Amino acid sequence: MTLDTRQRAALTAICDTFAPGDGAAIPSASALGAVDIAEALAGGQPRAKDRKQLGTLLSLWDTRAMGLVLGTGGRRFSRLPAADRERVLLGLGDSPSEFKRVLFQSLRGLAASSYLLAPGPTGTSPVWDAIGYPGPLGTLESAPRPKLSPVSPSADTTYDCDVVIVGSGAGGGTAAGVLAAAGLDVVVLERGGYYDDADFDGQELGGLSRLYAAGPASTAEGQVALVAGSCLGGGTVVNWTTSFPTPDGVRAEWAALGAEQFAQEEFTRSTDAVLTRLSVNTDHSDPSARDQVLERGLRALGWHVDAMPRNVVGCDMGTDCGRCGYGCRLGAKQSVAKTWLADAEAAGARLVIDTDVRAIEVKQGRAVGVRGVTTAGHTVTVRARAVVVAAGAIQTPALLRRSGLTDPAIGRYLRLHPATAVWGLFDEKISPWEGGMQTRYSKQDSDLDGNGYGVIYETGPGNPGSLQGFMNWRGGAAHLAAMKDLAHTGGIGVITRDRDHGEVKVARDGEPVPHYRLSDYDAAHLRKGIEGATRILEAAGARRISSAHQAGPSYEPGRRSTYDEFIASCDAAGLEPGRCAIAALHIMGTARMGGDRATSATDPDGATWEVPNIVVADASCFPTSSGVNPMISIEAIAHMNATRLANRLNAGG
Repeated sequence: MTLDTRQRAALTAICDTFAPGDGAAIPSASALGAVDIAEALAGGQPRAKDRKQLGTLLSLWDTRAMGLVLGTGGRRFSRLPAADRERVLLGLGDSPSEFKRVLFQSLRGLAASSYLLAPGPTGTSPVWDAIGYPGPLGTLESAPRPKLSPVSPSADTTYDCDVVIVGSGAGGGTAAGVLAAAGLDVVVLERGGYYDDADFDGQELGGLSRLYAAGPASTAEGQVALVAGSCLGGGTVVNWTTSFPTPDGVRAEWAALGAEQFAQEEFTRSTDAVLTRLSVNTDHSDPSARDQVLERGLRALGWHVDAMPRNVVGCDMGTDCGRCGYGCRLGAKQSVAKTWLADAEAAGARLVIDTDVRAIEVKQGRAVGVRGVTTAGHTVTVRARAVVVAAGAIQTPALLRRSGLTDPAIGRYLRLHPATAVWGLFDEKISPWEGGMQTRYSKQDSDLDGNGYGVIYETGPGNPGSLQGFMNWRGGAAHLAAMKDLAHTGGIGVITRDRDHGEVKVARDGEPVPHYRLSDYDAAHLRKGIEGATRILEAAGARRISSAHQAGPSYEPGRRSTYDEFIASCDAAGLEPGRCAIAALHIMGTARMGGDRATSATDPDGATWEVPNIVVADASCFPTSSGVNPMISIEAIAHMNATRLANRLNAGG
């Protein structure tokens, strides 16, 4: 996507209004080079329709007609004084129109993130200096060279094998290790590239562009932002190492939906195998300053708190750990690239990167392989006895639909663990980009109604570009002031176990479109979590507390306003699309396992009902949401489903 002169001018005006700098030492967005980054991010959207819509908006942005829509009385945006431009944007963010609010959030996210991601002409942004953020760590000269040897096809290529696996993350990587160990010939296809210890430098911009999926960036309604990994090893390369096994109550719930082994020894064996292979432990759980705030507040309230199990060996729990969302330079994180994929390659599996699988070939009711295309445009054909789909809960149902599968449950039952944050400003230094990624948690409110649904409280590491996504924008100066306070700011994450669900549909271009609106039931739990997080921060000694609502509610305990007034302001602000920053890092359930074809997309083996040798092995399989960070659950399901598939294939099935 290349913007023309008019579009570029409009984007520049928008970015400079969101990020005007201070008129002195801190430059505006355009002076820092952020507009180039914003254009590149916008151009990276996978759907041509989305790119076209943005281009049309920018073409119209500075017209008199758009001025009427924006409430300027027909005046062009470019001719407004800076203060009036800011009021126009705030008017969009505060609008009763859902469309305008979502538009505001999209523009705000693009502009503000680009500004904070921009390294500037010297490589060290003056904005970072003002925030107190030290910037990227740089690569480690001592880092070992990559251990895996994937292939990026440079010509049209055909492979033959027993099993082709689509996706190399928690599900696909684990399945590869199991199937290859069973003596089967395995080919793994990954859409992203391969990056390892020596490639990681802790830079936000490079990490986001190389290691994360470009889209969909949010649900179609704009209520929930979506975050997913896209590289060899998938989300396990960038996740926060939190390693909870599936709770017993959730296992029982899943078993009751027809996949009875979830409550039996079979799933326990697979879970234990995963915990062992990932070296899950609590020996690397020294609390960061963020987690010290969480623990201090929880203990003051007498609420549950415990150490976080993590899949790390040799983690520094310090400077490196806080940047680990952009890859671990130390090689401490036991991602599937370090474990299951290494096992698979050692057993003869072939790893293929930069390849987007577009369809599964089905003949006479059986899968016979897949077709894909590389980033350079070469075709990749794999002929196989079975296909394992592990492309993630957004892409997996899209692939199944593109391949001609028609069961109505495919794409349904999308769960997201909707998450938001409450922020506390402290006298002490927090430096949220340092310390163990997540080392403490609380399940105090994990069962709010006696049925296993509620919220858990966690912290999370954050660099400025990512953290701003959970903050509001009440003007350029106010936002810059909030960022200057970031080194003394601690956030409490509220992660909701959603009972109700959305759906992934597939557009005419074959790309997935996730639809999800927070139900009243789940919204009530998220609201309860905001209450709880506020109490934790106040008990921990925060001197100012604010939420992620765009309306900007805040209070200063004992000095300005009260807890009750703050919560009332949050309630008044609401949780509808564009009202509050809500994100999903846990995406689940769109090809769920079960015993009833009417309500599940896959059977108790994880195989699709229509084509028995297509097996799903990722978070799509979850019958309901896991209620905890899902990595271990995904790998345990993949281990179990792959083991069953290996037994069938080795028996001649």
